Amino acid sequence: MEDRNHNLIRSTPFFKGLPEGSVEKATAHLVTRNHPANQVILLENDWGSSVYFILEGWVKIRTYNLEGKEVTLNILGKGEIFGEMAALDEVPRSTDVITLAPTIIGNMPAQDFVQLIYSEPMAGVRLAQLMGRRLRQVNRRLRLRESDSMSRVADTILFLADGQGKQTTEGVEIPNLPHRELSSLSGLARETVTRVLTKLEKKGLIKRDQDILRIPDINALEKMIV
Repeated sequence: MEDRNHNLIRSTPFFKGLPEGSVEKATAHLVTRNHPANQVILLENDWGSSVYFILEGWVKIRTYNLEGKEVTLNILGKGEIFGEMAALDEVPRSTDVITLAPTIIGNMPAQDFVQLIYSEPMAGVRLAQLMGRRLRQVNRRLRLRESDSMSRVADTILFLADGQGKQTTEGVEIPNLPHRELSSLSGLARETVTRVLTKLEKKGLIKRDQDILRIPDINALEKMIV
């Protein structure tokens, strides 16, 4: 593995605090690949032969509802992992994964990941923490399904900031996703999302440029949720 990619893997939150030897053994067969935007990485019903670590870029986790409409379940970025449940359960995958931007992904053989979980208690703790955080995020979004559009868009932005936000001197930065992705995440029409984002920007609660959506004051945005 290239030194740069090795350092990226070692800095992934999942591996922090684990013995160097265990990490080296677990990543010995890890392969990194560069993917363009809008490339399908995994398809629903694929078998779980690998676990994936995002070293750079963004992916979306999607499924389809009974009417055949695409539903975005989550957005994952640098430092996140996916594919771990299918590897542990030894069942087909339940969602699709598609890149949203040029993305570097490390593919770890499922058996190496499972062996790491079995051999290193802290790896099991890391996995439990990951599952717990994702469950809390889902519960929060479900509670807001009946809220007004302002609350739902604000919460979707905060949801992304919680998982992928980067703290800067000007606030917390997240990727400025296409409105269709925010629409799918929030369960609102795209036109409604566009209208709410404009209102939030006029209030100074968000700032947008081509690639970045910036939240100057997280607490102020949280107050929009009722």
